[in-house]
Amino acid sequence: MFKFILKRLGISAVVMLISSAIMYVLVINSGDPLKDLRESTDPNRDNMIAQRTEWMGLNDPWYTRYWDWLRGVGGCFKGQCDLGSNRSGQDVTHMLGIAANSTMRLVVLATILAIVLGIFFGMMTAIRQYSGFDYVVTFAAFVFYSLPAFVFAVLLKEYAAIRFNNWLKDPTISLLTSLLIAAVFALFVEAMIGGNRKRRLISFGVTFAVLLAALQGMSATGFVSNPSVGIWLPLGLGLIAAVLFTSLFTGLSNKRTLYNTLGTAVIATVILQISESQLWEPSWGFLFLLLAIFVAIAVVLGYFTGGYARRAVLWANVWTGASVWLAALMYYALRYWGDYVTLSSGRPISTIGSQTPNFRGSEVFWLQFTDVATHLLLPTISLTLMSIASYTRYTRSAMLEVLNQDYVRTARAKGLPEHTVITRHAFRNAMIPITTIIAFDFASLIGGAVITETVFGWKGMGNMFKVGLDQVDPAPVMAFFLVTGGAAILMNMLADITYAYIDPRIRR
Repeated sequence: MFKFILKRLGISAVVMLISSAIMYVLVINSGDPLKDLRESTDPNRDNMIAQRTEWMGLNDPWYTRYWDWLRGVGGCFKGQCDLGSNRSGQDVTHMLGIAANSTMRLVVLATILAIVLGIFFGMMTAIRQYSGFDYVVTFAAFVFYSLPAFVFAVLLKEYAAIRFNNWLKDPTISLLTSLLIAAVFALFVEAMIGGNRKRRLISFGVTFAVLLAALQGMSATGFVSNPSVGIWLPLGLGLIAAVLFTSLFTGLSNKRTLYNTLGTAVIATVILQISESQLWEPSWGFLFLLLAIFVAIAVVLGYFTGGYARRAVLWANVWTGASVWLAALMYYALRYWGDYVTLSSGRPISTIGSQTPNFRGSEVFWLQFTDVATHLLLPTISLTLMSIASYTRYTRSAMLEVLNQDYVRTARAKGLPEHTVITRHAFRNAMIPITTIIAFDFASLIGGAVITETVFGWKGMGNMFKVGLDQVDPAPVMAFFLVTGGAAILMNMLADITYAYIDPRIRR
C-alpha cells in the first residue's frame, strides 16, 4: 500500500505540473491585462501602463513568468510559500488564506450533509424500490440535479430569505397551511417507514397529529420569532438520535444497543447541565473539549457493555453523543434568536455575504455564531441539495446491484435479520463505487462554488478566481487551481485508502 501511495503521488505531481503549465498559458492569453488602462483618459495613463507591465512581467516570455511562479510554489515545501501578488500588489498567499477559510466553511459543511442525507435516502429508496417514497425521492433528485445552480440559488434567496423575513413580521401559520404541511410530511414519513397497511396508517396518523399540534402551537406562542426552549431540546433530540442510530446500526430488537445509546444521550445532557455556566459564553476550544468528552463516554460505554455487537454499539453511541452536542449548539443559539432578530432589524436570514459587516453583537459568542450560521444557511442548502441528488442516485443503483448478489440471498437464507443483511453485507460493498463519487464531488464542489458564491456575494475562492480571470491576472487563478487540484489529488488518495478499508481483498 505504501509503494502504491508513493506511485500515485508521483503520477499526481506530474499531472499537476503539466496541467498547471497549460492553465497558466490559457489564463495569460485569455485577454488583455492592460485593457482598463488603455481605455482610461487619465493623463498619467502611459506611466501606469508601464508600471503594471513591469509589475506583472508582461514583457517576459510565458515560460519565464511560469518558472517564477513555480519557484514560489516550490517554497511551500520549505514552509515559505510565495504565490506572487495580484496586479494591485496584494499578496496572493494572504488572499488565498482568507478566501479558502470562507469557501471551506461552506464546502465542507455542504459535503458532509450531502453525504449523510444522500446515502441515507439512496439506501431507503433501494430498500423501498418502486414504492411511492422511491418515486418521490427519485423525482426530487432529478429536479435538483437538473436545475442550474444560479436558478436554484435565486429561488432560495426569494422564498427562503426575502419572503421568510417578511413573514417574520407576523409569524402566524394558518390552519389550512398547517394541515397541508402536516399531511405532506406525514405521507413522506409513512412511505419511508413502510410495512403493512396498519403500520402505515399508524405512522401517518401519529406524524400528522404531532406535527399539526406543533405548528399550531408555534403559531399561537410566536415561537418562530422568539423561541422559548429548555434543556429538553438537546435531551429530546438526543433520545430521538439514540433510537435512530440504534435502528441503523443493530436494529431496535437489540435492547443492549438501545440502552447504551439512551444512556449516552442522558449522560451527555447531564454534563450539559453541569457545564451551563461555562456554556453561556464559551470558546470553540471548550466546545470541542465537550465533544471529546461525549465521544469518550460513548466509547467507554460501548466497549464495556456492548457485548457481541460491541463495534456497532460503540459507533451508535458515538453518533448519539455527537447529536447531543449539535443539539446543544442549536439550543444556545435559539436562546439568543430573539436578540439576533432585533439586531438584524427583523431580517435574520441574509441573502449576501458571509457575515454581517460591523455586527453589533459580535462580542457575544452565540450571537456571532448565529450570524455566521444564518449567512451559511442558504448557500449551504444550495450546494447540499444539488450534491444530495447525485449521491441518492448512485447509492440507490449501487445498493440495488448488491442486493441482487448471491451472497445477499445466502445471508437471508441463513435467517439473518434484514437489518444485518442491509448494513453489514449489502451497504459495505455498495460503498466502494460511492467512495469514488465522494472523492470527485468534494473537488468539484469547490469549483462549483464559484456560481454559488457569486449569487450570494461571498468573498471566497470563487470570487478570487472570477476577479483574477476577469483581470487576466494569473496569480489568483493559479492559487485557486492549486487548491482545487490539490483537493482532487488528496481526495482520490483517501478514496484509494478507503477502498482497502472497506474491502480487505484490495489490500492484497
